[in-house]
Amino acid sequence: MYKKRIEKIQRLLAKENLDSFLVNRLVHIRYLCGYSGSSGLLIIRAKDAYFLTDFRYKDQAAKEVKGAKVIITKADPISELKDLKQFQSKNLRYGFESAYLTHSELQRIQNGLAGALLIPVTDIVERFSVIKEADEIASLQKAMDITDTAFERILGYLRPGLRENEIRAELEYQMMALGSEKPAFETIVASGYRSAMPHGVASAKKIAQGDFVTFDFGAMYNGYTADLTRTVVVGKASDRQKIYNIVLRAQLAAIKKVRHGVEGKMVDKVARDIIARAGFGKNFGHGLGHGLGVYIHSKPNVGPRSTDTLKSGMVITIEPGIYISGWGGVRIEDDVLVTTRGGRVMTRSPKNLFEL
Repeated sequence: MYKKRIEKIQRLLAKENLDSFLVNRLVHIRYLCGYSGSSGLLIIRAKDAYFLTDFRYKDQAAKEVKGAKVIITKADPISELKDLKQFQSKNLRYGFESAYLTHSELQRIQNGLAGALLIPVTDIVERFSVIKEADEIASLQKAMDITDTAFERILGYLRPGLRENEIRAELEYQMMALGSEKPAFETIVASGYRSAMPHGVASAKKIAQGDFVTFDFGAMYNGYTADLTRTVVVGKASDRQKIYNIVLRAQLAAIKKVRHGVEGKMVDKVARDIIARAGFGKNFGHGLGHGLGVYIHSKPNVGPRSTDTLKSGMVITIEPGIYISGWGGVRIEDDVLVTTRGGRVMTRSPKNLFEL
């Protein structure tokens, strides 16, 4: 698996007129060679690949790294480049991930690769990782299964008087207990008027009877992320809170539109038109969804300005919402695998309006 991914990069080097490719973004390193630590540098050349890390990760690298030769450095990998003879050939063209390398890191790499030409490149890894392999889909499904089960458990825990951050702690504990490596992103628990904040991370606010509560959270399994949003009512829903049904109708229609070959902006339009016709167009101010995998946000974009076309093997989110400032809001999100036959929903939590 990892060897084939590195070989894909190697085949691309000639097309990009590069001799080597430097990978410093840790999530990309994990995708390409399996290493999950917090310090390392991967260098892919035409016929081989090297992974550099320091002594702290010696045993971990020996166990995890596949498809690349491991070099254990005395200090951080960038500082050691100048002392590694295999990287000191003159006039070589090294591609680097321009979106993820700081200016100071770039200067240090240039010092370590004296005589090399550093070429900024973008989307080298992303162009491969956007289409998921079978083992990736299995890891994503496991992350989503953990997320679904944690949501089921949190419904039995939720009650008036609890603070949002208490609920977040319990939700994250349940995910960890079920096998999550860590939360895929900062957990959102937003209640009452705060549910009108699309990214309202958990606060000290107490849950009150009659509140909307929006949960947006996900587990990480084997490096792959889940992203689920559900909105519930603590108590009986008011007539106004039944805007939930508009959001649900928009989401279901958008999921039905998902298929190989469909433009992302057309999927967005299906949901956006339903919400607009109901009179809430101005209250849905974000894109409908995004790609998902080793990154929580990636291509394809599923929004009104998207230029991406859906392809089989992509995994995307579908997450319409209505947000009314000072009162509250609703978002419903699922993770969907794109196929030639349509969209296969991978998250399985019920979507009926829970009145707890």
